[in-house]
Amino acid sequence: MTSRPMTAEAIRFIETVRYEDLPEEALRIGRRCMVDTLGLYLAGGLEGSVKMLAADAIENGGRPDAYVIAGGNAKAPAALAARVLGTAGHAHDWDDTQVSHDPRHVYGLLTHPSVPPLTAALVMAQRLGGVDGKRFMLAFQAGFEVECKISEWMTDRHYRRGHHTSGTVGTFGAATAAAKLLGLSGDKLAHALGIAASFAAGIRCNFGTMTKPLHVGRASENGVTAALLAARGFTADPEALDGQWGFWAVMGEGADESKFEQGFGKTLTIVDPGVSIKPYPSGILTHQSMDAMLKLVREHDLKPDQVETIRFYAGKNITEPIRYPVAQNHLQAKFSMPALLCMIVLCRRASHHEFEDSFVAGAAMQDMQRRTQVINDPEIDAKGYDLIRSRIEVDTKDGRTLTQWADERYRGGPLNPISDADLEGKFRMCAEGAIDNARQDQLLDAVRGLDKAADAAKLAELMIYDAAAR
Repeated sequence: MTSRPMTAEAIRFIETVRYEDLPEEALRIGRRCMVDTLGLYLAGGLEGSVKMLAADAIENGGRPDAYVIAGGNAKAPAALAARVLGTAGHAHDWDDTQVSHDPRHVYGLLTHPSVPPLTAALVMAQRLGGVDGKRFMLAFQAGFEVECKISEWMTDRHYRRGHHTSGTVGTFGAATAAAKLLGLSGDKLAHALGIAASFAAGIRCNFGTMTKPLHVGRASENGVTAALLAARGFTADPEALDGQWGFWAVMGEGADESKFEQGFGKTLTIVDPGVSIKPYPSGILTHQSMDAMLKLVREHDLKPDQVETIRFYAGKNITEPIRYPVAQNHLQAKFSMPALLCMIVLCRRASHHEFEDSFVAGAAMQDMQRRTQVINDPEIDAKGYDLIRSRIEVDTKDGRTLTQWADERYRGGPLNPISDADLEGKFRMCAEGAIDNARQDQLLDAVRGLDKAADAAKLAELMIYDAAAR
């Protein structure tokens, strides 16, 4: 048990937070996160794994609450629609990431905060009808805040034991957003969080498979289900976070109580320490190193046929979760430093268009991956895990050794953010093949004008795929 009743504090925050309490900076960043995530829904829905989930949701049927991404005009119950949509949002592992300034915080413990609460808000807005833009944004921001604070305060044992935080903690983000739109308070709100605590799941052995993004889909689904069950009167423990066998105790061997003074909503995490928007569709732990390889390739005009061997030096925060020595398909490539570095050498970029099974399994990628070593560096480990540190050495066939350290200022993070123009470019790249340019424009305008929108459910209507994409 914790010394302070943090479940009760979460409940008070969810009950009392108002749109007027959200600073303009939180609203600005929130709109950016929505643009990013809506694009990822569109790209993810084109994946075969998401199409399977869409077919399953349509086949099972039920109340036509919300559109099924990749399902045309078909609708399904809110929870099933959330499973498909949430999985689509994480399908490319390109969704945003929570930031922490704690040097003890393991980066893998940070959650992907936007997909679960945005998914829950979007399907519930469709189910309930008449949810205006301000109410929609408030539900999203409340879920984002609760999710991130739970993740920030948990010990690193949660991640080191093999739990996937976006699947576990994400459940609370989705439950909070859904509960806020349902107007739950008091015991019912406590029960929603309690149900979410028992639903929270996702283990890291499935990284590099279709099931990894399904963790986020299930977090979205389970959060919606938790709120809907609580609304009906279904009960759960009212101290789900901090009780004797609560979430923190069971899933992470406790929480860092020294951080509890941060509180929920005193300073919104979305503002400080902020959120990172990913430049590459792979684990956030890989991006600085990919940028370093791109810099090395460009500065030395390095051609693929000049490369003899590649050595990658990093700490355990990278070498343990980014675990595939030779990726065989695009899902494994997202968690393979050899694959990601070789992709940069071969293509001088790594967009979702490069993450194709045929390319990853091709002769050039397979050969170069086998000439790439991943080496755990104790000196890098000793510097701590507050920043993502790595070094690349490339031996060329003419006898040179080229060295490049990664820039510790993460591109996409608060210290070096992606511009609005680059964010729109990412959105349009993701939307390509799903919806035409005119509807891309409409969707972007809808997010920009969300505070004036009478019905936020129109966002879902604008994401119905063009006939050619179905």
